Amino acid sequence: MSTVLDLITVIASGLGKLVLVSLGLAIIFGMMGIINLAHGEFIMVGAYATALSYHQGVPLIIAVLVGGVATGVLGVVVERLVIRHLYDRTVDSMVATWGLSLVLTQLALIAFGPSSSGIETPFGSVTMGTYSASIYEWVLAGLSIALIGAVYAVFNYTEYGLHARATIQNEEMARSLGIDTSRIYMITFFLGSVLTGLAGGLFAPTISLVPTLGGSYIIEAFVTVIVGGANVLIGVPASALSLSIINGGASQWGGALAGRVALLVTAIIIIRLMPEGLSEYIGEKIRQ
Repeated sequence: MSTVLDLITVIASGLGKLVLVSLGLAIIFGMMGIINLAHGEFIMVGAYATALSYHQGVPLIIAVLVGGVATGVLGVVVERLVIRHLYDRTVDSMVATWGLSLVLTQLALIAFGPSSSGIETPFGSVTMGTYSASIYEWVLAGLSIALIGAVYAVFNYTEYGLHARATIQNEEMARSLGIDTSRIYMITFFLGSVLTGLAGGLFAPTISLVPTLGGSYIIEAFVTVIVGGANVLIGVPASALSLSIINGGASQWGGALAGRVALLVTAIIIIRLMPEGLSEYIGEKIRQ
């Protein structure tokens, strides 16, 4: 019984982690075509801003929001100063964001040193016989689902969402209809950055605060987004669920390394069989 519960917990934890770490990246990449190689550092900014706020006496939930907003502000600055000049220049945007990642890492190292005071994991744990799990892991899984619902509502029931979808489908036509596409791109980058910062803030109680912490998330984020495909609202949850099941099962069987290898092998197989990602495959099934 405890083995089954452990497996369910690992899968739920993996699902929450993959959704949180990839949702912001999926919005920026899927809607804007920008491959943000500084995504891990945006997570780092969110984690540091959350920790700094928390240690100043701010309640954890508010500190997480501070981390999201701080990262969103950084995203707007980056988009206005750098990214807006590199649309339709994929390689150039990759080089620029890679350089930005190095700058942010070094700035964090200079400002805060090689490590900073972390945050104690809240809520404690639950124990049933030999089974024990952190309640916070389940909280993260629940919050990841809530964020997907919030993103769905934003893109389907707001004026911004309507204009964003129009801009993605046909930017020239959207502009001719009076939509300020430059402003839409800025807001989209801000939204993706806020979600990335929230992920960093939510991860802050579970990780060591070091300037290079973003590197531990970047592979999972890109794998989840690529496997999911272009449709953020379908691709991210489908990809995260599939990969977390594979990763969780392999981790239970052979440890963390086996889980990581299984995740990457599964991603390669899915990409080979479904080059457009899971969202396109699911979309075709729905249309049928």
